[in-house]
Amino acid sequence: MNTHAPKWLDNAIFYEIYPQSFLDTDGDGIGNIRGVTEKLDYIKELGCNAIWLNPCFASPFTDAGYDVADYCRVAERYGTNEDLAALFDAAHQRGMHVILDLVPGHTSVEHPWFKASMQPEKNEMSDRYIWTDSIWESVDCLPCLRGISQRDGSVAVNFFSTQPALNYGFYQPEKPWQQAMDAPGPLATREAMKDVMRFWLQMGCDGFRVDMAGSLVKNDPDGLGTIALWQDFRAFLDKEFPDAAMISEWGEPDKSLLGGFHMDFLLQFGPSHYNDLFRCDEPFFSRRGKGSAKEFIATYNKNVEKTNGKGLICIPSGNHDMDRMARRLDDDEMKIAFAFLLTMPGAPFLYYGDEIGLRHVENLTSVEGGYDRTGARSPMQWTKGLNAGFSSAPCNALYIAQDPNPDRPDVASHMADRTSLWREVQRLIGFRLAHSALQSNGSITFLTDSLPLCYLRRDETETILAVINPAAAPTSVTLDGITPTKLCCTTGASAEADGSTIRIDGATAAFFVV
Repeated sequence: MNTHAPKWLDNAIFYEIYPQSFLDTDGDGIGNIRGVTEKLDYIKELGCNAIWLNPCFASPFTDAGYDVADYCRVAERYGTNEDLAALFDAAHQRGMHVILDLVPGHTSVEHPWFKASMQPEKNEMSDRYIWTDSIWESVDCLPCLRGISQRDGSVAVNFFSTQPALNYGFYQPEKPWQQAMDAPGPLATREAMKDVMRFWLQMGCDGFRVDMAGSLVKNDPDGLGTIALWQDFRAFLDKEFPDAAMISEWGEPDKSLLGGFHMDFLLQFGPSHYNDLFRCDEPFFSRRGKGSAKEFIATYNKNVEKTNGKGLICIPSGNHDMDRMARRLDDDEMKIAFAFLLTMPGAPFLYYGDEIGLRHVENLTSVEGGYDRTGARSPMQWTKGLNAGFSSAPCNALYIAQDPNPDRPDVASHMADRTSLWREVQRLIGFRLAHSALQSNGSITFLTDSLPLCYLRRDETETILAVINPAAAPTSVTLDGITPTKLCCTTGASAEADGSTIRIDGATAAFFVV
C-alpha cells in the first residue's frame, strides 16, 4: 500500500481556523468563508502555507458544527459552496493548501440519513446508525437515545445526545444487533463517507483532518478493526486522490499511521503528556523552571519506535478543544515554546490567535456546546478598533464575547512591534523553512530530558542542535561527542559553545550547526 505523504506536507506549516471566530465580513457577528479568503495574505506573511478549517458544513450547531446535517453543503452563515471553492482556488494561487475537518463518526439528529433511519419501516438508512433490537436494550458502553421515534430500539450516540453514531460495524459482534464490519449496513456507511470525501476533493480541497478517527469501529479494543477500515480508505485515496493529505485526531500514532494516515495529532487527553509542556500548574515552558518534559519525551520516543520513524507526529500550539496557551504562559515564555514547536518533526499546527498570545476568555457562558472550551474560541483580535476588527456587528451580537481587557493583544500592534510574539513566530517559521533538517521529515534524537532540553534534528544535508532553557536561570550542559560549529539562531538572550559544552542564558532557545 502506498502511504507516502504528499510532497507538500514536507514543509507544511498549518494554521487552524475556527471559522465562527476568524473574520466576519457581513456584520452578523459570526465569521465566514470570505473572511478566511480575505486574510490569506496575512496567514502567508506569518509564514504558514496550509490551513485546517474547522467544520463549516450545514449544522444546527449544538456542537459548533461537529454535528453535521449535510456533509456536502456549506452552512449558510458561512456562505456557499462557491465561496469555499473560491477559498481553495485563492489558496492554491498563493502556493497554499486547505484541509477540511471531516466528522465521520456521527451526524446531527437533523441529518436526512438519521431521519430516515428512525422510520419503523425498513429502508436504505435503517442500518446507517447503531440501533439495538429493542427499546428496552441499551447500547453497551455507549450512551444512547430511546423513545425518539416509532422505531423499536435504542440508538447509540457519540458525545452529545444530538450526535447519533454512524455504523461502521463491530470488530467483535456479541449480540444480534451488533453488525460485523463487512455487513451491508457498515459497508454502505463507509462508501457514503468516501462519496463525501470525493465531493470536496473534486472541488479543490487538499485533504482532511479526521475527527476522532480512532473511534469508528465499535467493540474494537486493540483498534485492529478501525485500522483495517482506514486502510480501505487509504486504498481509495491512493487510487483517486494520491495528493490528498490525511491527518488523524487519534492520539496513538502507531495505530493511525498503520491505518494509512500521514500524520497523527497528540491530543490534550490520553497518554502523550503533551500538556506537561504548556497546560498544567507548572508547565515545562514556564520560567519558574519547575515543570518536567521527562514523561512527554519518553512517550514521544516510544511512539517513534512503534512507528519505525514512519509518518509524522504533530504537536499543535493548541486547538479549539483546549485552553489557550496564554492561560499559563506569558509572551516571552510562549516565544520559547514556539522555538520548540517550530523545530520539531511533523507539520506544526498554529491555532489562530496563538501567534499574538490571544488570551483564554474566562467565565463565559457556553456557546454551541463549547462549555469549558468556549474561552478558547473567542473572536480573533485584528486591530484596536470596534470589536478588535473582527466584526461591524454590535458587540453583544458577537458569536462569543471577546477579551474585555483594554490591553488585549491584536494583530496590528504585534506586527508593528519588532520584538513581539508575532514577529518571533514569523522569524522562527522562516528559520524552519530555511533548514530542511528542521522540517517535517527530519529525524530527531533527544539528548536530554531536563533543563536544558537538547535534541538533534538531522537529514541527509545537515545536523542542527537545539538547546532550550525555559527557566529564568542560566545553565550549561556538556554533550559528549557533539561539537557545535556555528550558532545559527536564538530566541530570548544568548548562548555560546566551548567545545562540547554549551552555556545558555535563562529563557532562551539556541540552535547550532553541528
